[in-house]
Amino acid sequence: RAAELAELAEGVLDTDDVERVHDMRVATRRLRAALEVFEPCFPPKPYAAALREVKRLADALGARRDPDVHLHDMEDLAERLGVRDAAGVPELLCSLRDEQEEGNRALAKALRRASERDLVGRLEALARRARA
Repeated sequence: RAAELAELAEGVLDTDDVERVHDMRVATRRLRAALEVFEPCFPPKPYAAALREVKRLADALGARRDPDVHLHDMEDLAERLGVRDAAGVPELLCSLRDEQEEGNRALAKALRRASERDLVGRLEALARRARA
């Protein structure tokens, strides 16, 4: 699960490919579930620290994913209703893009933090310790 997380981080900040955010968010949920199932196998302090970091990353992914979904839905609705240029629609789309960019900045910060703290390496070390 840690390797999957690292792989999905590549290109996740690209706002043109919003599915990467979704995929990485799903990966964090799977990782959290695995960590929680095997909690008794891990040393308590390193486990708790890694789980907190995964939760922070998941929160940042959510902050980015929510505007992605709203933006897509609003663009689709405007297109179907033929109101793309109706009063308020461009402003709403602009506001959603601003939220998306804000979420992207938060996600970039969380990714930097996870990298600086070697989250993937720490997760892999937890797994090795559990096997022992």
